[in-house]
Amino acid sequence: MLQERRLNSNGEQYVVGPTGTPLTLRDLPPSDTNRWVIRRKAEVVAAVRGGLISLEDALEKYRLTAEEFLAWQKAIDKWGMQGLRTTRIQSYRD
Repeated sequence: MLQERRLNSNGEQYVVGPTGTPLTLRDLPPSDTNRWVIRRKAEVVAAVRGGLISLEDALEKYRLTAEEFLAWQKAIDKWGMQGLRTTRIQSYRD
């Protein structure tokens, strides 16, 4: 589901991030991110869902597979942000 596009006081497009705060392109994780903590994964999912960045651009920028991104999205939908914990993956598997 796409969120409504909004502009902040600087004229930058933003979406509401996973913590409820505005998320702009500048706030997204750097493209060389190697350590994917829960918040960073959730930010990328929120940005794609909100139309801030396309799925194709996110996959390319972060060197992700579609399956990996979709797994993040599914985990958020099913268990919330805690579903993104890699150390807990066994607990959250179907």
